[in-house]
Amino acid sequence: MPTSFNQSVIEEFRANAGKVGGPFEGGDLLLLTTTGAKSGERTTAPLGYVRVDDLLLVVGSNLGSPRHPAWYHNLLAHPAVGVEIGGDEFEAIAVPAEGARRDRLFGRVVEAVPGYADYQERTTRILPVVALERSEPAPGEGPREVTSLADKILEVHTWLRHQLRHVSAETDAHFAARAAHQGPGEPPAPGLGLQIRQHCLAFCQTLEFHHASEDGHVFPVVAHHHPHLREAMDRIQEEHRTVARIQDDLVALLADVGTADLEHFRAELARMSEELLAHLDYEEGIVLPLLADIPWPPAPPAS
Repeated sequence: MPTSFNQSVIEEFRANAGKVGGPFEGGDLLLLTTTGAKSGERTTAPLGYVRVDDLLLVVGSNLGSPRHPAWYHNLLAHPAVGVEIGGDEFEAIAVPAEGARRDRLFGRVVEAVPGYADYQERTTRILPVVALERSEPAPGEGPREVTSLADKILEVHTWLRHQLRHVSAETDAHFAARAAHQGPGEPPAPGLGLQIRQHCLAFCQTLEFHHASEDGHVFPVVAHHHPHLREAMDRIQEEHRTVARIQDDLVALLADVGTADLEHFRAELARMSEELLAHLDYEEGIVLPLLADIPWPPAPPAS
């Protein structure tokens, strides 16, 4: 089967540390990997990008066509994305800008790359402007180097704690902005914003995957080799189920950011924080010492 144009660009990009020829030569190009909204499959697309201040932005221009590109629908369903720029590769959370902020950022994008104005003129839809925010804990948090399965679990736990703080801070800031609003202009919308929604959804989806991995792979092995810990393992898995019920409530609230009950969301987020942080502390005390001697990444199977 012949190689598609996008695939040939991706292969050239990866073979040359981000440098490609043809129509992209000399331009700022990145690779964005998203999870399919319906298929659940990971797909990669080469996209132009623009840096505005400290923001890394991509635009859902789709060459001015009437429909948003597939990658945009994907990141709304699964905000956690992979980004490659040059030789750098990192995980990010994709957050579409809204309202006046979107218009301001799009103006800055057009200043840098005037062609985006032409794409906007070709269609009646508003071209999405998406910020790709690195999803990394603050420096000094988590293990310095991941060499064991214990380190890997602690790394994920550190990311979850960081994202939970991030969402809580954004929610508090939203309430504070509404309370402080005076004078002309509209106050922040009463529902959830996309900034809160994208970070919270990424957090919930990562948490669900992490707990499923622990329940399906890590904990059965621990319970088999350490039968005296079965009561503790049962407690941990029951806590997983409790957190999952709260998580499901949060995800349901995220379905429509415009009408979501922000007070209810804030209360559920506080409940999630209390349950999850206590759970992570307990699990680390029981499980991590047992996994410190298991290398990560796993050694390849012997041939």
